[in-house]
Amino acid sequence: MKRIYIGIIAILILVITPIAWWYLSDEKPLNVAILDKTVPNETYREHLGVNWFLNHYKYTIDHQPYDVQKNYYGTIPNDKTKRVSEKKFPTDYSNYDVIYLADTYGVYKDDLNEKKRLGKRSEKIVGGLEMDEWQSIVGRLASNKKSMLIAEYNTFASPTSEAVRKELQDYLGISWSGWIGRYFDELDYHKNSEIPQWVIDEHGDNWPYKGGGFLLFNEITEKLIVLELDKHVKTEGIQVQFTEEGKKFFNTSARADYGYWFDIITPKYAEDALANYKWDLTKEGEKLLEDNDIPQQFAAIVSQDKRYTTSYYFAGDFNDMSRVPTLYKIKGLPTIYKYAEKYADSSFYWSIYIPVMHKIFDTFEQKEVQENVNHDKLNYNARTKGESFEVLRDGKWESLVFKGVNIGMGKPGAFPGEAAITEEEYYRWFRQIGEMNANTIRVYTLHPPGFYRALAKYNEENPDKPLYVLHGVWINEEGLVDSLDAYDEATLKDFQLEMKRMVDVIHGNTYVKPVAGHASGLYDVDVSKYVIGWVLGIEWYPHMVVGTNEKHANIGEYNGTYFETKNASPFEHWLAEQMDLITTYEKDKYNWIRPMSFTNWVTTDLLDHPSEPSEDEDLVGVNPNVIYTKSEMQAPGQFASYHVYPYYPDFFNFDQKYLNYKDFRGNKNSYAGYLKELHEAHNMPVLIAEFGIPAARGMTHENVYGWNQGHMSEQQQGETLQHLYEDIMHEGLLGGLVFTWQDEWFKRTWNTMDYDDPNRRPFWSNAQTNEQQFGVLSFDRFKVKVDGDTKEWTGTQMYNTTPSDSTDFAVDYDERYLYFKIKSDVLEKASPRILLDVVPNQGNTSATSIKDMTFSNGVDFMVELNKSGDSRVVIDEYYDFYDYFYGHTLNMIPPRMAVPTKNSGKFAPINYVLNKQLFLPEQNITTDFSAYETGKLLQGNANPKAKDYNSLVDYTWTDENVIELRIPWLLIQSKDPSQREFMGDLYKDGKEASTKVDNIYIGAVFVDKDGKVVKSLPETKNHVLPALSAYSWEKWQTPKSEERLKQSYYILQKLFKD
Repeated sequence: MKRIYIGIIAILILVITPIAWWYLSDEKPLNVAILDKTVPNETYREHLGVNWFLNHYKYTIDHQPYDVQKNYYGTIPNDKTKRVSEKKFPTDYSNYDVIYLADTYGVYKDDLNEKKRLGKRSEKIVGGLEMDEWQSIVGRLASNKKSMLIAEYNTFASPTSEAVRKELQDYLGISWSGWIGRYFDELDYHKNSEIPQWVIDEHGDNWPYKGGGFLLFNEITEKLIVLELDKHVKTEGIQVQFTEEGKKFFNTSARADYGYWFDIITPKYAEDALANYKWDLTKEGEKLLEDNDIPQQFAAIVSQDKRYTTSYYFAGDFNDMSRVPTLYKIKGLPTIYKYAEKYADSSFYWSIYIPVMHKIFDTFEQKEVQENVNHDKLNYNARTKGESFEVLRDGKWESLVFKGVNIGMGKPGAFPGEAAITEEEYYRWFRQIGEMNANTIRVYTLHPPGFYRALAKYNEENPDKPLYVLHGVWINEEGLVDSLDAYDEATLKDFQLEMKRMVDVIHGNTYVKPVAGHASGLYDVDVSKYVIGWVLGIEWYPHMVVGTNEKHANIGEYNGTYFETKNASPFEHWLAEQMDLITTYEKDKYNWIRPMSFTNWVTTDLLDHPSEPSEDEDLVGVNPNVIYTKSEMQAPGQFASYHVYPYYPDFFNFDQKYLNYKDFRGNKNSYAGYLKELHEAHNMPVLIAEFGIPAARGMTHENVYGWNQGHMSEQQQGETLQHLYEDIMHEGLLGGLVFTWQDEWFKRTWNTMDYDDPNRRPFWSNAQTNEQQFGVLSFDRFKVKVDGDTKEWTGTQMYNTTPSDSTDFAVDYDERYLYFKIKSDVLEKASPRILLDVVPNQGNTSATSIKDMTFSNGVDFMVELNKSGDSRVVIDEYYDFYDYFYGHTLNMIPPRMAVPTKNSGKFAPINYVLNKQLFLPEQNITTDFSAYETGKLLQGNANPKAKDYNSLVDYTWTDENVIELRIPWLLIQSKDPSQREFMGDLYKDGKEASTKVDNIYIGAVFVDKDGKVVKSLPETKNHVLPALSAYSWEKWQTPKSEERLKQSYYILQKLFKD
């Protein structure tokens, strides 16, 4: 009996001790806002798991346990009425420490009907995270009071808008292309009621799948992929496994099967993934994922730790539980369930979710927020000193010679105002810029939050070799041009708000609401210690400067807190006023100041240029010398910033003083001559904030030394940049910033802007517009390398080969070129003439250069290829835009056709204008209208990996009788190849003439040295070339691209190292 009592007592102790221990432990007051819009019924399963966790670990709200029915925001169910109401998300989270986004998918009409199978698509009642709801959350996360955000699967997917999704993903540090997935033990929906109803509705009897497997669905494109067990995956299900970072953080190597829906996401930085999903793919499964751009490895838990806040994203319904224990007031209960339910569906909750949450909340409680800047004393990290520039490093001032690049907002497929560059791209670029031995980047305007986060990350990883930033503040150029007045109320108000916003941005202390054409999001990373100067404004429109000076002639001098003027014009007064405003705002709010400058260019420099033929290019000057620093700003000082290119304005080619100046090499050099005079004219140090040369096929301006704006190879680009930078340094300037880092497909230039569709420029790469190709980073993928090696070809065979004729004639395309391959023994004795019929109801049905033949098609272009190298593309004279525009419309040149005539049989060289007539005031002469033949083709090797690579090469002709050719889309007058748009009938519809085609028609004629036809594709019949074969291509909205560092990058890398 005694033993029985002892046993009973022991059991009671075992039972009572963990309960007593729970009651004796301290409660933890913590206000957690649980947000759940997906509560169709009173199971509350979408936030049941987090509610149990909070109560078990004694987290309380108002000293009370969390009530699963009351302590959340979102949809409120009523099982009796089969309706839901809504408890709106808070508009103010200032009283909450943690925000838990459990689910925002919502409730739909069909969800309220009890049925065996869920997932029918029906009308939404409540659902999706709204922008104002997200902005309220951001308001809390952006505060300087510590906070934590935890989000789960389906907080940014459908029906949340793309704008909110982008901001949320950006904040969480993840990328998601729309894919979600789930493993099912049985894919046959007749046997498995878990298969969603929408699968049946869309596929019905055409659903062939049985056995285990994954459903992968893209919520953006609505594409469905099935991975079948044994065929695509070797084992059942998917597991969550901790990464090395996760093992260290959570102090566990636990893993568990996960059985519900998951997102396929990737972290911006691999080290942010604390856990990944693990599945066992077959080779066929890997191929299927690769074909659909789905990553084979993807994250399950992603974390980002910031100064004031920490975020976690769970890429699954981790807290979703159909039931939890009624009892929770027992210490150690999760451990019991971990082992008791090891093989149950709830195993994941006990073995992964609960330990993860325990560690997350424990870490949050212990987190201490520390200010990293002393706001009690004035801070500045850079200064001008005499003719030099210095930065403060480790408490010591060090001289800095500017070696850097400008970074714009462009990337393929997006206009700059879309702020589409991702944090991962910025980080990768910063690494490459650092490896190029640059020390400074300049930006013109506000970039998305990822820019500042990536900058901070890169610089924290490279403290001995950081990238400094010269930050610009953009002003509405259209407003200035329209008003011709810098004091225009609307334009000035926006500019001054933007200056203040930019100060808050670099200090990581603002949220910028979405506005069309402007970057936005939460700016919560302080990069102020890396920003070593402001460069305000844009290249000033000279007539606006004149207008401001005239309208405010009596404004007088400016005398502000930190800047004043002496003998200043009204526009210079305006500049000093803006410089004073941004300095005062930053000083008052953050106790920071930094060196000051404003954008200027040769057009509005302080020098006189009597040899300049264009009045607008020397109309008015803006003089930095008349602006002086005052008070504390005398310590960091100011510097002048100029954009200086060697080919424009035109006086660089005509000013005898500059042309006769000899540089440090002993060579005549107008660029160096100008730099010398510019330097001598200033009482402050001068930075060349932009200088550059495009590596492009198309050309816009010529330079007397061959430093042209265009028709320069990547090698020539690099050599010229080196030459210009050496000039900058030897003339005593602060250094130079190359324009620009990356190619910018959205750009235009004056001599091709009338050829293309301005609304579609970012969607293809225009080899003829040099303004797009100033970068040292290319995005062109060069689908065909044009080197004579045809192994890579996957294009379309235009004509069938026969045993007696094995001529291989194929065509392919990408975002930049139309490619051709010809492989034939006939090339031993004849040269091809490739015929292109690109638009209907036009073109020549004969050519004077091809004897005794007529064409069934109207041929618009002919590519004349010769092994000797004298090759070109020629155009039907009626279709020639150059002749139409400058000859018939503007009357600047004698037109080739006095009377525009269709089907004249005449083809003409393709020319682009370089300069209209110029009157040279010093010489008192007028130069001729000038142009160059852009249709002329260059022979060589266009493979970037080849030793003899030349980026200007158009075709190669090998001794093995192989020709590879690439033709820029604009050269054949495609206004937008992504939509198969070409110029139309110019003389009928004007210069905006446009037509969209389903096909273009292609053939070839081979002629001997006497012009006699020896072969044709298709084969002639009675001297008539039959209908040409049609060629088409898929339209595209999202262009494909591949990053590649140009040859110029490596030249700069060596230059900046020395």
